[in-house]
Amino acid sequence: MNNIEKEKIRYWRGEGLGYKAVAAKTGLTENAVKGFCKRSGLDGEAAPANYTACRQCGKPFEKKSGAEKKRFCCGPCRSAWWRQHAYLLAQKEENRRVCACCGQPFYDCKSAGRKYCGRPCYIAARFGKEAARL
Repeated sequence: MNNIEKEKIRYWRGEGLGYKAVAAKTGLTENAVKGFCKRSGLDGEAAPANYTACRQCGKPFEKKSGAEKKRFCCGPCRSAWWRQHAYLLAQKEENRRVCACCGQPFYDCKSAGRKYCGRPCYIAARFGKEAARL
């Protein structure tokens, strides 16, 4: 069982699914899911329908009816999770670019027109190598 599968199990258990449903969604056996949940403290009854678990810290929080589906309990948890999982955003081959300054490949996940891999390369290309060191 890899980290992605473990994360999926935590998420689906937080959504209130039982062992059998989580096993069907992840493609694992029910006993593997049950064993992982017991070791991770996710055993027992599934969460109530109006509660969900934060993807980052695992803390349960109440969902508001009619609102957009929340995945995180707070802003810092959301930011921390996306910093750790930035590769999920847009690492597609069509978003692969080559930096105009240093020539290193990078993924352009924020806008379609980026030319540089980061701010230091942008500064070096625009103002010269000395300005990048300041």
